[in-house]
Amino acid sequence: MTIRVIIVDDQAMVRAGFAALLSAQADIDVVGEAPDGRQGVQVSRTVHPDVVLMDVRMPEMDGLTAARELLSPPPGVVHRPKVLMLTTFDIDDYVYEALRAGASGFLLKDAPPADLIAAVRVVASGEALLAPSVTRRLIADFVQRRPAPRKDPALRLNGLTPRETEVLELIARGLSNQEIAGHLVLAEQTVKTHIGRVLAKLDLRDRAQAVIFAYEAGLVRPGDSD
Repeated sequence: MTIRVIIVDDQAMVRAGFAALLSAQADIDVVGEAPDGRQGVQVSRTVHPDVVLMDVRMPEMDGLTAARELLSPPPGVVHRPKVLMLTTFDIDDYVYEALRAGASGFLLKDAPPADLIAAVRVVASGEALLAPSVTRRLIADFVQRRPAPRKDPALRLNGLTPRETEVLELIARGLSNQEIAGHLVLAEQTVKTHIGRVLAKLDLRDRAQAVIFAYEAGLVRPGDSD
């Protein structure tokens, strides 16, 4: 199946470079582009891409606002693409907020071309792009500067079983399904089942939101050892 992508960035050279790279892949089709968030939202709702590559800082409408509009559309708008944030900075509060809003991950603009291609495929498949260690550092850094864990997430943890809480903690520490299975001595399919229940009970969209929830609930704290 071909992955439909649009590129939203205020730098024409960046859009052209990413478009050329992605279009060269047999399974990726660049179906549109836009120079700012407002036009990005319009293009997305016209061409219905699977993945939106969204720059964080843009004129007219920044990437965070545009991501929120795409991921929490008004009544009557059914299409909701996966959003992959692009940033020049590895520590960026906008990116953290975009992940909270439902973005599937983020990528540095100077990442190797192979990483960009892989990121589009990972996000299109429904997974969150949490592999880069910088993602966890970003979340940890931002949460560390918050006054305290929010009470609401901590209370919502009460709805999880002890095993589900354990799985959520390991997700937040950056472990893959396979690593969680090995750590808990479970079948990988069983781990997937637990993760599905955690996301459903906490009303979370994906692993990215699960990581943020775990930090905000105080289940995992910045500086905790793996």
